[in-house]
Amino acid sequence: MTMQQEIDDPRLLAWAYLSKVVQGPCAPLTELIEKVGPQEAARAVRERDLSEYLGERTVARAHVDSAVEDLRALSEMGGRLVTPDDDEWPRWRMLAFDGLGHSRADGPPLALWVVGSRSLGELTERSISVVGTRAASGYGEHVTAEIAGDLALDGWTIVSGAAFGIDGAAHRAALGVGGLTIAVLACGVDRAYPAGHARLLRQISQNGLVVSEYPPGTTPAKHRFLARNRLVAALSDGVVVVEAGWRSGARNTATWGRRMSRPVMAVPGPVTSASSAGCNRMIREGEARLVARAVDVVEEAGPIGLADTEDDTVARDTDSLDGNALLVHEALPTRGFRSVPEVSVESGVPIAIVRSMLAQLELDGFAVPCQDGWMRSR
Repeated sequence: MTMQQEIDDPRLLAWAYLSKVVQGPCAPLTELIEKVGPQEAARAVRERDLSEYLGERTVARAHVDSAVEDLRALSEMGGRLVTPDDDEWPRWRMLAFDGLGHSRADGPPLALWVVGSRSLGELTERSISVVGTRAASGYGEHVTAEIAGDLALDGWTIVSGAAFGIDGAAHRAALGVGGLTIAVLACGVDRAYPAGHARLLRQISQNGLVVSEYPPGTTPAKHRFLARNRLVAALSDGVVVVEAGWRSGARNTATWGRRMSRPVMAVPGPVTSASSAGCNRMIREGEARLVARAVDVVEEAGPIGLADTEDDTVARDTDSLDGNALLVHEALPTRGFRSVPEVSVESGVPIAIVRSMLAQLELDGFAVPCQDGWMRSR
């Protein structure tokens, strides 16, 4: 759908308008949309043809209709508005909200503003949330990089909140191995928050997705961070907490994970570290399972039988490679390309053998030929 088609689509305009009006979860409005559709619900909001509660919930912004401007701004960023009636909507993930009740903060997102070319539904089919303190220690960042990197390398999407500290380390670890990651924001996707992560968010949008339930222009606020945490938990198979205080946003995400029946895991830390106090206490009080490696996470959150608990590493398809095939494969970049002579220099394998190995790697699905060279297959 082109930008002009999106702006002219009455259904999408109605969703964008309603998202702006409530700016967050609103279970009664969601129920109304399910009954009458987004366009009729938008009319009811504009004309104040609503129940008393829903009228109070929407009255402050009912007159604000910036749907055209919001959709245009989103499209110019390479984004789109994903709604519950789209094929891309992660329906089975959103089922987690069904048993939470109908309070203001418990409902599913009305719609999701998304930047990035990947499918939200596909990226969340096999995903893990990795969260933690902003004031991360070297230990915490190291463990996060090991766990998130290994999970991403094995095909898991890493979901986090793009904050400083553990969140940022998790996103960077996934990107560093050519993996996929989703950043869930507590503001509009047009705002880089924190500002120091503007470049990281651009990289995430190019290799994964930046997601928010808030329309462009929405500023960060404390209640939006707390609401954001429920989405981080909902969009994954489990929640891993690496370094967190007892009262922290990361622990709030873990609480949401338990309410949604997601496995909650925590990495233990030094007993002298305030950054690990929350994780250690969650483990001690049975609120989280202890994990130290990616294989522990897969054992807790992955399908039964996926993890081999006797192995020290997460099983990968490339484990079948050895000798010259492994050397050539490791010499291939995950982004860009290398020519055959460059692969030969990098791997130390003669050019003639490199050509033979590349052909075999292509047949086995490990390498992809480009116009000017070769790269690793995802």
